[in-house]
Amino acid sequence: MSAPSDPTAFPRDEAVEATAAAWLAERDGGLSAADAAAFAAWRAADPRHEQAVQRLERAWASLQGLREYRPEARMHPDRDLLARAAGARVLPFRALAATAALAACLTLGGAWFWLRSAAPSAAESHAHYATTVGGYQRMTLPDGSIVDLNANTEIREQFTAGERRVALVRGEAAFQVTKNPARPFIVQADGVAVRAVGTAFNVRLKADCVQVLVTEGRVHVDPPATLPLAREPLPEIGIGQRVSVPTVAAAAATAPAVENVSPAVVRAELSWREPRLRFLEAPLAEVVRQFNARNRVQIELGDADLAALPVEATFRAEDVEAFVRLLTSSGEMVAVRAGPDRIVIRRAR
Repeated sequence: MSAPSDPTAFPRDEAVEATAAAWLAERDGGLSAADAAAFAAWRAADPRHEQAVQRLERAWASLQGLREYRPEARMHPDRDLLARAAGARVLPFRALAATAALAACLTLGGAWFWLRSAAPSAAESHAHYATTVGGYQRMTLPDGSIVDLNANTEIREQFTAGERRVALVRGEAAFQVTKNPARPFIVQADGVAVRAVGTAFNVRLKADCVQVLVTEGRVHVDPPATLPLAREPLPEIGIGQRVSVPTVAAAAATAPAVENVSPAVVRAELSWREPRLRFLEAPLAEVVRQFNARNRVQIELGDADLAALPVEATFRAEDVEAFVRLLTSSGEMVAVRAGPDRIVIRRAR
């Protein structure tokens, strides 16, 4: 048993909670002598580790204790109301630890969750993944493909023997696809289909379009069949290229153009996968959007003309205050606290 491979996927407290749950689930299935020693060392390494273990053990005990409850308000209580039915079993800690860890993560914020249903065969699977505001998660799909979920993102995985399909319900996700010509990998977002065999690309679902950026290999993009531009097939999109496909009729008068973007722009576009945010001539509105997606404190632009101001800088993703200080350091803008979790940026009068 080892700690999660990417501890930065959670804020610190959530990482501790998730690691504790994983250790307890392993313990429920039986630990080797080496793993037992490693678990003991992990618990002793930090008081927060031991506290997390005890919290999850208490949650498990409380859930198991519900079975012993008997209602007393009735003259003739039904003593079997919460008793175990024939053939039923008490959930092992392996299941309850995951439930408790999920509840803890969702309570702390910046969380992610996943639900997987039983599959009829190894080639078929169905799952649902999501992150909250401020969240981030990297996971490996059943075929070995890797997906990074940005904040406030939701995907649904539907794999069959003939294809690997993922629906992007909201937000932004980066895909590193395992090559398998017999099972194409398809990302569906608001009617737009991105088809790949083995490649890497980023898909962002916006209010009026789906933006696709390819970082490795090539993909084929099919626009929504209901829009006029669907009659004009798009060219394949290659490495270092980006396209924004309209998803509403008002924006679909012409076929979208494929852009060539520099490596620096690609790095900036994908900086959300790192603890730091990098911006290269990005409009201030986009910088604000990325900060707002990762933090409880929300920034608003009080003057519309500020939205297009170019920003070229690197910030820690969680340091909203440093970003605000930079904006106001020249004296051309001021920050107004409109509430405990709201900052309005305006031009200095």
